[in-house]
Amino acid sequence: MTTQNATTGLSRPPLNGLHAERPRVEWKQLGDAESPARFSGPTDEGFRLDHCGLADLSALPRFGLRGAQAAAALAERGYRLPDEPNRCRIQDDGSRLARLSSTEYLLLGSLADAGQRVSMTAQDWATLTPGCYPLPRQDSHAWLVLTGASTARVMAKLCGVDLDAPAFPAGHIAQTSVARVDAIVIRDALGELPCLHLLVDSASAAYLWPALLDAMQEFDGGPLGLDALLSPAAA
Repeated sequence: MTTQNATTGLSRPPLNGLHAERPRVEWKQLGDAESPARFSGPTDEGFRLDHCGLADLSALPRFGLRGAQAAAALAERGYRLPDEPNRCRIQDDGSRLARLSSTEYLLLGSLADAGQRVSMTAQDWATLTPGCYPLPRQDSHAWLVLTGASTARVMAKLCGVDLDAPAFPAGHIAQTSVARVDAIVIRDALGELPCLHLLVDSASAAYLWPALLDAMQEFDGGPLGLDALLSPAAA
């Protein structure tokens, strides 16, 4: 682990330059990229995790697939599919399979295996599968996760959709606007901890990250490194 900028030669997720501007950031390698392991701040990361935290998971693999045979192709590879569009299902390895429409799917890698299964699935589609085609999402979309009890109240400032758990339960997806940025929002949990995944255009990530942190201030929120997400509370 280092306290310097992300290591030269590794891939650079879209927000790493912004993270490197913060004081005393500690980094760790995740796959072929570096990602913040810890952020310094006025509150403990354990507190932020439980109450109001924001982490960048853009170093993890993500992969899309579309087509009439996409569902069958994923099922053949052992994935358990959501029953309807705008639903997300957790797989046995901790990866997520989100169904965005009747024929489009998004795979999100698991921290537990550094996204290895999703990465291998993406490589498997290097040769075309009849009836479906890949939608590479690694470079097109940044991946953020908002954690803690205040997630819905933070999002109420930035999004017109009611994202509180009673109206938006675990596994539900909203394709909406967050702070005027198009986003895929997924209600999820890290262990017992409520969270929201946000997938946004990579070019908009450097705008959305500080906008979210600003909205989190009244809840004593702040950024989280990967170590907080790998803690027992989030397991």
